[in-house]
Amino acid sequence: MNEFDQFVKHRLKAKHYIRYADDFVIISENKEWLKNQTSLIREFLYGQLKLELHPDKVFIKTVSSGVDFLGMVNFHGHRVLRTKTKRRMFKKLSTKYECLRKGLISEESINQSIQSYLGMLKHCGGYGIVKEMSRIMSAEK
Repeated sequence: MNEFDQFVKHRLKAKHYIRYADDFVIISENKEWLKNQTSLIREFLYGQLKLELHPDKVFIKTVSSGVDFLGMVNFHGHRVLRTKTKRRMFKKLSTKYECLRKGLISEESINQSIQSYLGMLKHCGGYGIVKEMSRIMSAEK
């Protein structure tokens, strides 16, 4: 993806570009410029890297409505966990507790997952979610 980074920076001259693995965001005040870049990005990714943009994940919207990136919606000054991410997290924890009850995994395994989620929640407005996790963990024991 380094080739793509170079393309975005030097050919498109994007001033505000963020990428993590295969997820990326380009921020601009010019909506028309962004619309024009989409086809160039699509052509570059397919022509140079044999990759395609997901048709349901390419959109242009205002920053004030939040930037959905890496499972969180980022606003000016704060982040919130995406609802879908929260649901997936609780479903995985529930499945892990069921596996623990059946003796399929160790308590250490579930504790590692919990620590991972707590680390992620430190980066967003996750206090209420942490309280909910604590309540569930107490009920599971």
